[in-house]
Amino acid sequence: MRLRYFTCDVFTGTRFGGNQLAVLPEAEGLSDEQMGQIAREFDYSETTFVLPPRAGRDRRVRIFTPGGEVPFAGHPNIGTAFVLATMGAFGPLEEPCEVVFEEAAGLVRVAIHRRPEGGIWCELTVPQALTLGAAVPAASAAAAASLAEADILTTAHAPLVASVGLPFVMAELTGREALARARPDLAVFEALVAEGMEEPMLHLYVRSGDEFDVRARMFSPLDGIPEDAATGSANCALAGLLAHLDEAADADLSWRIAQGVEMGRPSVLEARAEKRAGAVERVRIGGESVLVCEGLVEV
Repeated sequence: MRLRYFTCDVFTGTRFGGNQLAVLPEAEGLSDEQMGQIAREFDYSETTFVLPPRAGRDRRVRIFTPGGEVPFAGHPNIGTAFVLATMGAFGPLEEPCEVVFEEAAGLVRVAIHRRPEGGIWCELTVPQALTLGAAVPAASAAAAASLAEADILTTAHAPLVASVGLPFVMAELTGREALARARPDLAVFEALVAEGMEEPMLHLYVRSGDEFDVRARMFSPLDGIPEDAATGSANCALAGLLAHLDEAADADLSWRIAQGVEMGRPSVLEARAEKRAGAVERVRIGGESVLVCEGLVEV
């Protein structure tokens, strides 16, 4: 069986930047095992498999890392919507449109429009409300990133688990210098999981105050992702957390986020959150993508 695939770079307008994604737009007939094998063959942080819908929406999308399937992720949704739109699956895009993907975490809405210069912009709305989980000792979060405990800033919050469909440990750092020094330590990640830490994905961030509001890095070595160039799901959870911490009861908040710089794959993510009566009601993240290549996979 031969299946068509596309690869694209997500959260960038420049080819060979951003986060790589492989998309199989006609994946019907593949087994779970075959999807896992294909994801490991591409060895990107994620590969998506597009299937006919089961609940009457636009498409069903399954997302695999090299380590297995995940219920939701950000850049795979942005990139999959971009690839399908580029293929003409949603028409000529003379007007903005919205599509809905059926995923394990729920329904993911993606708004799509063509920018005046011709590029396609996609923005997703997260499938689940913000949830905040257990705190993680600052020393543990620091050790997992090869940092000192003093590099973790706990003024606003201690390291903790946050999720809008996929959980991450969120840790704020003292500054860009600490962010640049961070390196994932696989042995520490393994030890923390053995000790009972359920979420082995670590999202580090600083409030940079330069041309970006936030600079971030994400490590998930136990999923085969030593570092991710642009993590939409993590930055959505971060946007939800920052909105939760904001003193305003009602606010429309936004952040321009840089990620992947230290990897040589700079990415730009535009996050938004709506807060009403003290509750975070809606979180979105968007960005550009560029097509890189297409071909056939033999299965």
